[in-house]
Amino acid sequence: MTELSKPEEDLQDPEALPQEALNEMVANLMKFLLFEYQAKEMGSEAEMLKKVLRDNQEHFSVVFSQASECLPLVCGVEVKEVDPREHIYIMVPTLGLTCDAMQRGGQGLPKAGLLVVVLSLILQNRDHGPEEDIWGALNKMGVYVGREHSIFGEPRELLTQVWVREGYLEYRQVPDSAPARYEFLWGPRAFAETSKEKFTEYLLRVNQRAFRSFSLPSAEDVREEVGGP
Repeated sequence: MTELSKPEEDLQDPEALPQEALNEMVANLMKFLLFEYQAKEMGSEAEMLKKVLRDNQEHFSVVFSQASECLPLVCGVEVKEVDPREHIYIMVPTLGLTCDAMQRGGQGLPKAGLLVVVLSLILQNRDHGPEEDIWGALNKMGVYVGREHSIFGEPRELLTQVWVREGYLEYRQVPDSAPARYEFLWGPRAFAETSKEKFTEYLLRVNQRAFRSFSLPSAEDVREEVGGP
């Protein structure tokens, strides 16, 4: 992911802009970038300034930086600069995962962000993700079994049926467990589209971001901005 190469002093002091106003700008820019992603089009800095920031163009650097960091975490989409001279960007699936292209022709909000989280949890659990541990982690993100999520729908169906059918996950009973316990593993399509090495590098980047002190707009805020799935 590429950030604008502007001097540090150009980044606006967070104290100079209310957090609520900053979050709204970030959510609006994420909306614009997601539309470009779904339309398979590139986005330019000039377009973002004209269509999104408008009267707040002086805040572009910090808004773009935060939107670029939110997209992989919320929607599984990364922003890459393809023309540094003209500042033109393209949105690509995080870590090469194409699950969103397989669902409803790629329409609606991307769900790859959740898949990245689940695959990461499995990797961190020595390649075996106990079901109770996976759901425990997802509960902290506001994703619950049996509760419809604004982006992901019913998550149990997504994890144990949709992504298993598509080959991204394996869902199986833990051998010799009594009473029966279940676990998630990487599926063959996950291995075909990405690698554990790429995930390890990604996790290092995400952990570094954890030390950043900005507030992420929620997935629900972005959904409202985009207009729903």
